[in-house]
Amino acid sequence: MAQSQFTTFYIDDSLYGIDVRYVREINRNTDITPVELAPPYVRGLLNLRGQIVTILDCAVRIGLPVKDVLSTSRCIVLKTSDESKKSGATDTDEMSGAHDIIGLLIDKIGDMVIVDEEAIEPPPANSGGVDGKYIQGVVKLEKELLVVLRLREILSHDSV
Repeated sequence: MAQSQFTTFYIDDSLYGIDVRYVREINRNTDITPVELAPPYVRGLLNLRGQIVTILDCAVRIGLPVKDVLSTSRCIVLKTSDESKKSGATDTDEMSGAHDIIGLLIDKIGDMVIVDEEAIEPPPANSGGVDGKYIQGVVKLEKELLVVLRLREILSHDSV
């Protein structure tokens, strides 16, 4: 039985997840420099040990309102498409086009969750205000619902 492992995180009180194979690191640094004339979902730039990371506001990107950065906020730094290939990710299509280092600003980090792939159900018609094109599926966990996001859509420039 095939399984998938997800890095989970919260936006407001909802639990979201992305495939752990595409996560480089989770960083506490939220000292983000705004960029003029950037799309609303681009929160700004982050200097991460000398590397410039473009930070996307995950909430805004999936169709939710802008929020303040919280003390629990984190940046999930994603691997580039080349890094994903080198680390053995077979489905690098999710990261196609991600040549720059990109991070997702989230409200609070969750746990690592391993689920059977058969447990991933199609997204419901009403996904709490989240644009359906960003949702790969949902998983019913013991205490809550995990919304699995499509990184390819989140990182796509033409998904605006």
